Amino acid sequence: MGLLTAIAIGAGATGAVVGAPFVLAGVGFTSAGIAAGSYAAGMMSAAAVANGGAVAAGSTVAVLQAAGAAGLSGAATAAVASAGGTVAGLVALLV
Repeated sequence: MGLLTAIAIGAGATGAVVGAPFVLAGVGFTSAGIAAGSYAAGMMSAAAVANGGAVAAGSTVAVLQAAGAAGLSGAATAAVASAGGTVAGLVALLV
């Protein structure tokens, strides 16, 4: 692995961790709850319809809302950093 690839992986991991809260807020998962009329509200509506009127604990919507409200946990931060580093590493190899 070259130096530029290693730098790209580090930048991708860092960028993903720093950007995740902004992306979550941008799609409607905010610290005040799910924003009305947002993409997150559509996800919540679909999840509620699919589950008979309630959003299941541990579902994608519930996990994303928890991350939007309280921030990423240690495990979620590691997963986001890993995904960001992987994508950046693959892009670096293709370029």
